[in-house]
Amino acid sequence: MLQYLPLNAGGVLDAKCDWVDLIDPTDDEIERVRKIFGIRVPDLEEIREIEASSRLRVEGDILYMSAPLIAGTDTDLWQVAPTGFILSPSVCVTVRFSVLSAFDTVIEEIVHEPEISPMAVLIRLLEEVVDRAADHLERASATVAQASRDVFFDDPGSRGLRKDTALLRDVMRTIGQASDRASRVRYMFLSVDRIASYVIERSNPKPGGMMRERLEAVRHDIASLDEFEVSLSSRIQLMLDAATGFINIEQNDVVKVLTVASVVGVPPVLVVGVYGMNFRHMPELSWTLGYPLALAMCIASAIIPWLWFKWRGWL
Repeated sequence: MLQYLPLNAGGVLDAKCDWVDLIDPTDDEIERVRKIFGIRVPDLEEIREIEASSRLRVEGDILYMSAPLIAGTDTDLWQVAPTGFILSPSVCVTVRFSVLSAFDTVIEEIVHEPEISPMAVLIRLLEEVVDRAADHLERASATVAQASRDVFFDDPGSRGLRKDTALLRDVMRTIGQASDRASRVRYMFLSVDRIASYVIERSNPKPGGMMRERLEAVRHDIASLDEFEVSLSSRIQLMLDAATGFINIEQNDVVKVLTVASVVGVPPVLVVGVYGMNFRHMPELSWTLGYPLALAMCIASAIIPWLWFKWRGWL
């Protein structure tokens, strides 16, 4: 699909358009853009390239840039959305293959503006992408904060062993998702930072005045978000380690109880095994109090190890 903004008086695509947004473009749409603006539109494979030399390059007065944006942020399944940005003195062309809410927001903002430069379009897109990246990190931080309360501040004894272990597993799953999303966001806005720097250094004409200030503001915002993401990653790692540690403690408690129970049960089994042997000469078999004595020995042999474990603090 091809859309062009702002629309000129005739409502058709021509050289007067300031922004051409290509969404999963067809060969015909790519050819129309090439003929009108003299711009070669990269395909999906080119935009997916991860090398810096492939993502940022200049051909004459035209800057070719790409970044791995994020699609599907309103769902649980986030997807990498490779997106191309082409900036020339006369037009800004964006190439994407997914629905991006940041682009839709910018379209709604500028569709009624009578005049807007290609540089201003690109800057506004970068600003919106960074704003949404900040929102994603804030939500990830809120998720980690809730997980921290569940792990460190709730009383685990009130839930029981099975429920407590299930909760810790849910916490690990939740903060693992938060970690994955935070890393995706960081990867995205670091690419956006490179685009902002590249535009400042290589665009012709170079941005000046307010345009340059806005690009510098984008870079400063990304720098602060990078620090926030690093701190968030440290918190997430702490939470993962803590949840894993608590699960290990719960498992160790179970093993300890089973071990004590098995040790306490060994002496009575030994007593019963001795008196269950069928020998002709076993004096206790003829005693009147032999049976009560055997029961007393079983009970005592179980209580003594239990008291010893209790004295050592193992229970």
